[in-house]
Amino acid sequence: MKTGGQIIVDCLEAQGVERIFCVPGESYLAVLDALHDSEIETVVARQEGGAAMMAEADGKLTGRPGICFVTRGPGATNATSGVHVAKQDSTPMILLVGQIGRRMRGREAFQEVDYRQTFGDLAKWVEEIDHVDRIPEILSHAYHVAMSGRPGPVVLALPEDMLTEQTDVTVGPYVEVAEPAPTEQSLAAIETLLSEAENPLLIVGGSRWNEEAVAELTTFSENWGLPVACSFRRQQLFDHLHPHYAGDVGLGINPALKSRIAESDLALLLGARFSENPSQGFSLFGIPKTSQKLIHILSGAEELGRIYVPDVAVNATPGTFLNAMNARPAVRAARKTAEAAHNAYRNWTDSLPQTVGDVQMGHVMEVLRDTLPSDAIMTNGAGNFAIWLHRFWRFRQFGTQLAPTSGSMGYGLPAAVAGKLRHPEREVVCLAGDGCFQMTMQEFGTAVQFGAKIIVILIDNGVYGTIRMHQEREYPARISATDLQNPDFAMIASAYGAHSETVVKNEEFLPALERSRKSGKAALIHIKTDPEAITPTTTLTELRNNR
Repeated sequence: MKTGGQIIVDCLEAQGVERIFCVPGESYLAVLDALHDSEIETVVARQEGGAAMMAEADGKLTGRPGICFVTRGPGATNATSGVHVAKQDSTPMILLVGQIGRRMRGREAFQEVDYRQTFGDLAKWVEEIDHVDRIPEILSHAYHVAMSGRPGPVVLALPEDMLTEQTDVTVGPYVEVAEPAPTEQSLAAIETLLSEAENPLLIVGGSRWNEEAVAELTTFSENWGLPVACSFRRQQLFDHLHPHYAGDVGLGINPALKSRIAESDLALLLGARFSENPSQGFSLFGIPKTSQKLIHILSGAEELGRIYVPDVAVNATPGTFLNAMNARPAVRAARKTAEAAHNAYRNWTDSLPQTVGDVQMGHVMEVLRDTLPSDAIMTNGAGNFAIWLHRFWRFRQFGTQLAPTSGSMGYGLPAAVAGKLRHPEREVVCLAGDGCFQMTMQEFGTAVQFGAKIIVILIDNGVYGTIRMHQEREYPARISATDLQNPDFAMIASAYGAHSETVVKNEEFLPALERSRKSGKAALIHIKTDPEAITPTTTLTELRNNR
């Protein structure tokens, strides 16, 4: 006989879970007690939003649900930020929430929440486990739901009295989910469209990718002479120095790439929903019928035709589609469009622009490009600082990018912690703005406590830069709610026991980076930049004057 808490942990062990992320709470003490004797590592975050983002990032890296435990009420609602990232990024994740006792329900008991209502729009499935002997069944189903079709988050509520009940049920088997695959008819139709197209373009994104699928993607592109663009914050899916890489389709898109997509006669969307940011506010393609022919390959059948009506719709994972296509002979390979698209990308990114200020982000990115290994994991949250990373960093391989397509601030630091714990042998670098960093700054303590030797490059310009940019464009010289009075971030990092540096001139950055890499500790490099340098191509003054 085992308690519900012990059975929960046994089920997670059966699924191969190596670590969970949590903020402890009295509502799931029975689970915490069971974790005491488990080989599963328990990573204690400082705030539930950070814990949920760590779990989401872990799910991105593994393709299996990241696991997060939080307590009821405010603990659960704090975690919603990470659940939202998992939903919009199509990441498998399971959030387990301590819940009030079953006899207390309906009285607005202490921290009582109806989780089906609260998470109904954010999660793929929300359930409350009322009977201890149903734990293996429900957890098994949670894994299937989180990983199947379009992956996403599942929320399970755990009444505290259920967790202390005992039963002798057997845990379920290791969960593997079905992979939808293309039909012979759809493959033949795609071959015809590809052979007839003069100016096709392949856009990749979404989830359910792995290293094998990424390798098959390169082969498919070469076999058919296709230029490949990566959807918003999915740049890790194609080597940026491959002669077929066309750039990223997201915020701040290369105008040449935007024109190329609009002028294409065939667009292939592989794994990507092609939502607001990559579609340039749903303006790049016609809705519901696109001006060019459209092939849409996606593992979530419910998303096919939801916005765009494709000429060929294929319910398949990236891997099953690419394996099937690459097993067939290519009818047409030689195209000059791929070379032209790559040249346009290089023209857009090779030269790093000069901006105002004693520390320039162009110099920072040049040093990073020249110094870091190609397998370094790069993380970021949201803000104008991320433009520099997405436009000028060269992603070379799969598993090197952790970034929220949901645009969530504060994501970069907890994602870096999860990335380093998952891959301690690799360098993990978080780029964060001052506003973004302070959303989850307390998780730097988690990094230090659990030996996650990350490097945070903190770009401090004293403003909420993205909002100030829009403010100056729409309401010039009427500054409101966008200034920040910041602390000495290097001193904060030192207080946690980390290595810290402060950089106020270009020439100081490379030595600071080298010392940080050699420190053997989590490290933070506090870079003070000029707020005038609001983007790589414009200043606040220019925005104000050009209104």
